[in-house]
Amino acid sequence: MIIVLQRVSEAAVTIEERVAGQISKGLLLLVGIEEEDSRDDVDWLSKKVAQMRIFADADDKMNLSVQDVQGQLLVISQFTLHASTKKGNRPSFIKAAKPDVAIPLYEAFIDALGDLIERPVETGEFGANMQVSLVNDGPVTIIIDSKNRQ
Repeated sequence: MIIVLQRVSEAAVTIEERVAGQISKGLLLLVGIEEEDSRDDVDWLSKKVAQMRIFADADDKMNLSVQDVQGQLLVISQFTLHASTKKGNRPSFIKAAKPDVAIPLYEAFIDALGDLIERPVETGEFGANMQVSLVNDGPVTIIIDSKNRQ
């Protein structure tokens, strides 16, 4: 699993002119799932996201987690994170998981995050054409790959 994590002051996802999910201060997570991913990836990434200290403390140091600041989460599925651009100019998405693999892992990730932060998690809709808007705070953008746990 790959996540693009963005610290935001606000974010929203719209599907067919309807706001499907919206948050204020918190994290926007773009989530890409590949065929080889498992529940172990979900567990590791959900803990990593919930505990990542990227919000400012009283000394303006990135020292607080989304849990510490009572922040919100917006999770968006994005298979294009697994694009291969090695050959030619048209990306290949062969590594991206098919819905029968990806949907259960995506839903498990959302549930795990909700349990960890003890609040509901806002989402888009898996497989839908979505418009995502955000105000990146910082800007802070971090890429986390569960296959590269360094």
